[in-house]
Amino acid sequence: MPSPPADEVHTTIDYLVPTSRINRRFWAPGEEYNTGVYAPYDVTIRNARLAAEPFKFDVQGFELGHHTSAIRDWEANYGPDGDYAREVGDVVRTMTGATRVIPMSGQIRSSGSTSATIQPPAAEAHVDFTTKTARMVAERMYAMHAPDGPGYNRFICFSLWRVLSDPPQNWPLALCDGRSVRDDEGTRNTKVDVDVIPTGDALFAPIEGEEDMVAATIFHHSPDHKWYYFPDMTRDEVILIKFHDSDHSRTWRAPHTAFHDVGRADAMTRKSMEFRGVAYFE
Repeated sequence: MPSPPADEVHTTIDYLVPTSRINRRFWAPGEEYNTGVYAPYDVTIRNARLAAEPFKFDVQGFELGHHTSAIRDWEANYGPDGDYAREVGDVVRTMTGATRVIPMSGQIRSSGSTSATIQPPAAEAHVDFTTKTARMVAERMYAMHAPDGPGYNRFICFSLWRVLSDPPQNWPLALCDGRSVRDDEGTRNTKVDVDVIPTGDALFAPIEGEEDMVAATIFHHSPDHKWYYFPDMTRDEVILIKFHDSDHSRTWRAPHTAFHDVGRADAMTRKSMEFRGVAYFE
């Protein structure tokens, strides 16, 4: 019998330190490197399965759903035209009520071995897009895939996240209640795709057009942030996470990060699939 999950986990989450200035995330096959300076801060991560009411996508910024996938070869289903992309579209339309979902791409992550197609967990508080990046991506994707479409009055950039390994996982996903994050919080973290991670001064050398490159949002610590997790996730569960909702009258983003659950002696290596896309309300 696996050990039972804790009602709450007292651990640390890495946040950007206030003095960090050049913030980039270099991405190479099987490896990622942040130039930003991070530090661990004490946090309490509560068991979301014990909440009085289920968490909702438009309230907390994330929601647990159920979906049995027909996919077996996950590494063959990274792309926007694969079978899993179609499954993602169906799930997200059902969970959000969007009229159109345009899948982008997937990424497998593992707390064990990595490779050219498997990345390590992202282990700092972040949202995958900035507001500028979200708007740019949404406009570009719609123009590319729906040039004759009627247009949209709302869009959501999202990730559909699921585990591919048995519970309990040693690096679960922590999710921050978006209502506990102020609108003015967040610092851009430019994504830089490279074949090999640079070293030394090359990490900080000027990059022409950096302000217009795709970027994530990273965060400084706040004691107001409220963190949750769904322990013992199964392959038939998914978490829908908001990167950006153009309607700011609702919760419009949810920071998240992996964390090491050292309290589960029988924890298994975490393997997960995240799949990004944009949902449109036309």
